[in-house]
Formats: sequence, C-alpha cells, structure tokens
Amino acid sequence: MKATHVIDPVLLDNAATFTDPFFQRFHLRPAAAPLDLDGTIAKDYLFPTFYGDVTCAQAIFLCPWERAYSLMPHPLMKPVRMPGGRALIVFSCYQYRKVLGVAPYNEIAMTIPLLLDPDVSVPLLPLLWPGYPGFGYYVFSMPVTSLENRIRGHKIWGLPKVVQDIDIDTLNGDNVTVAMDDEGRRYFELRVPRTGKPTRFQQDAWLFTRLGDRLMRSRTSFEGTFQVQKNMGLLLRPGTPPAHPTLVLTDSPAADVLRGLAIDPVPFQTRYAERMSSCFDLPDPAFQAPVTFR
Repeated sequence: MKATHVIDPVLLDNAATFTDPFFQRFHLRPAAAPLDLDGTIAKDYLFPTFYGDVTCAQAIFLCPWERAYSLMPHPLMKPVRMPGGRALIVFSCYQYRKVLGVAPYNEIAMTIPLLLDPDVSVPLLPLLWPGYPGFGYYVFSMPVTSLENRIRGHKIWGLPKVVQDIDIDTLNGDNVTVAMDDEGRRYFELRVPRTGKPTRFQQDAWLFTRLGDRLMRSRTSFEGTFQVQKNMGLLLRPGTPPAHPTLVLTDSPAADVLRGLAIDPVPFQTRYAERMSSCFDLPDPAFQAPVTFR
C-alpha cells in the first residue's frame, strides 16, 4: 500500500458498521478536545479506536537481552527475561480494512515485552501470568501508511510512527510484509505462515509510550482465531539456521536499529489471523508512572 500524505478534512462516519459483539464491550466517547492535525484540520475522534476486518501477521523473535534493553527509554523499563539471557522482539503486521473514523491503512508495530520497575524479574513468567504487575509492551518503531495516523500517534500517545509504503500480500502460502524506506527501497521483509494450530485469543494488554516528559500507558484489546506455530526448541538452541528466511533486513539505514538487535534468524512463535477485531484506547488517566524523563 502506498503511503497517503493527504488528510481528508471530513471524519469518516462509519461507527454503525462495527457490529461484531467484540465492540459491544466498549463505550465510545470523544477526547477532551478535537485533535489539531495540521493547523487547518481538526477532528473530534471517538475512542477507543475500533479496528474491524483486520489481517494480523505476528512473528516473535529472540535476541540478546542487553540489545533489547538498549532501546528502553528509561533504566527502570526492563525487557522480560527469557532463558539464556535473551529477550523478545515482536513484529505485528496489520491490514486495517475498517477503522473508526478514518480510512484503511497498513501498519507494523515493533515492540518489546517489558516489566516496569520490577521488584524481581523471573524469566518467562510475565508472559504466562495474565495481569502480571508492571507487564506491557514498549513500542520502539511503528511504520504506517497514513500521515493522518502518524500525527494521531505522535500527538495522542507519543507513538514513534513514520510514514512509509508497506505492502502486505500472500506468496507461496505465507503472509509477506514489505516496508520501504524514504528512497523507495525495501528494508524490511517478514514472512509469516498462514497455517498452524487454530487458537482463539481474547486479550487485553498495556502499551507503554513516551509523550514528552511523561510515560504513558494505553490499553489495547483484540479478539480473533490465530494460526499458531511454535518453535520451543529455540530456547535451547539459539541461532538455529532457518530452512527459509523469515526476516530479511537490507543495508538500508532504515534497518540499522533492527540489525543492531542481533535477532535470531528463526522466530520463537508465529501467529496469523484474518477478520480480527481490535481497539486501542486513549492513555490511561489514572496511571501513576514510576519514572519520568525530565
């Protein structure tokens, strides 16, 4: 999908089309004030933002813990530890075909599961224990095909969104996501199998972002049936060579941060879903962050 740099001045009136029972869990409400997008256009969005008919391809990789920790914006934000002194990098590639109030777009969320100011850090446990204190995901990069959504992400949540072309297609049974840099060259390619063990997910999670001097916490929720493949043996055999490349990074400067993470070549787990429903809310006003960036 080619990036869209033009902002429609009219808010898309499509709230009535989100009929999946998932959305009935949430109460739509406006923000405190309309969002100024470019000095001439302001929109009064409703929240949480609803996403319907979503295709989601996820790949979860292992990397050295210290490399992941180097991306944390504060020393008290610590990646969840995995066996062997490693952490997780999660790539989530989305085709948002129906979005509350705005036009469809593609997006790649690059995140690190973390614990915020943990008293103890037990390997793996926060991923297995729903509601583990201080657990969430830090978004360190988020390419998106929409200028409007880059502005929304920056101003509301402090999300590190950049506008890029992102193609998502099916090739030889895989879901293939390709992101292009500012020169139009592909720098990121991810292949996720569309087959696996069908697994139903209904989850809520926290995303941590930095907005100015403040650490923000925002709730994301989703529901869908995923085709899941697991490679548990990677916990004992790091660096196992892949039969076919899953993640391809070129020598473009846009891939420098990702190459610096020394990501294992084989994903620890992949997930693929079609017709997923999800939503993303405003930052939690009750959140008392234990860290500051002043």
